[in-house]
Amino acid sequence: MKLVNRNLEKDGSGHITMIPEQAEDMWHAYNLIAVGDRLRATTIRRVQTESATGSTSSSKVRTMLTVAVEAVDFDTQACTLRVKGRNCEENQYVKMGAYHTIDLELNRKFTLVKHFWDSIALERVDMACDPTQHADLAAIILHEGLCHICLVTSCMTIVRAKIEINIPRKRKNFCSQHDKGLLKFYDAIIQGVLRHINFDVVKCVLVGSPGFVKDQFCEYMFQQATKMDWKVILDNKSKFLMVHASSGHKHALKEILSDPAIASRLADTKASSEVKALDTFYNMLQNEPERAYYGINHVEKANEAMGIETLLVTDELFSHFPVATKEDYLLVADTLGVNPSTARGSKNSFLVALPSELGQLSGVAATLRFPMPDIADEEEDEADELDP
Repeated sequence: MKLVNRNLEKDGSGHITMIPEQAEDMWHAYNLIAVGDRLRATTIRRVQTESATGSTSSSKVRTMLTVAVEAVDFDTQACTLRVKGRNCEENQYVKMGAYHTIDLELNRKFTLVKHFWDSIALERVDMACDPTQHADLAAIILHEGLCHICLVTSCMTIVRAKIEINIPRKRKNFCSQHDKGLLKFYDAIIQGVLRHINFDVVKCVLVGSPGFVKDQFCEYMFQQATKMDWKVILDNKSKFLMVHASSGHKHALKEILSDPAIASRLADTKASSEVKALDTFYNMLQNEPERAYYGINHVEKANEAMGIETLLVTDELFSHFPVATKEDYLLVADTLGVNPSTARGSKNSFLVALPSELGQLSGVAATLRFPMPDIADEEEDEADELDP
């Protein structure tokens, strides 16, 4: 996502203009746009014109439109986003108050106007517009002639470079052309690593391939780093982890991340922190239920006692719940003094967790630093009072 303009007032109102540059950016836009916001973007509108003879004709025109958002629909398979609402600004083709659906498009800017930009929405903007500052896991997936260099964030995988080089086949007694092509391929990958991986942020670099390609590449890269004095690679040599992958295609990354053999090495990365935090919550709910609670009422009471260790909230809750409900969750997060970018690893941490899992538990949960049986007892007492 490219940030074009950001104009916010002291009361938190204002507008931000962005350009989605890749399909994954639509997911960020989906989590930013909420009912009640105003969205301004170009769109296609079918209009009818009447000629001097009285005949009518229909044509499509592109126009800039501003709608008051009433519904947001995201297609997860196609990564497309449709926003429905009523026109709220003068337009020569669309009457005031008329319904229109805007399809957000790649590489076309849109402006989002909110009455209040909360801390979670602003953090989402920062993460979308500069994903490299939040991607602490990188991956180099390759086979001979094809390589993908990816950055993995907590909610998406970004392909930073795709390298394709034709490597001549090995022939008996004529290996020089193959070897030259292979070294040229490896050199291109190394330049991609130096250009696209920020080792100040990245904690682990997965290098995956079928066979021994990964081993040959890493050996050559470290040799070249010593020869050329590339300290950024030599100083971070321990971050490279060689793993098996079925191919150099992007989809091979999924099988790597699901491999339990490398789970311990990835334990500190954001890409796996949501899974780890959710597992911790479920284990605690089963073994120490007085330190694991879900639902806004229980979480608020734990927060009042300053007992929350990890707060888990779904993306969907912050994006598409009613404003009044959303403010309850924001109050808890703000009281903890945390946000998604600064909280990880802190005593009071905040995580936007897996919606399909946590959504079944009302969308909010917390693990506590100490047992609080009084929370459950209070609810039981309230239930007894309501019984006739």
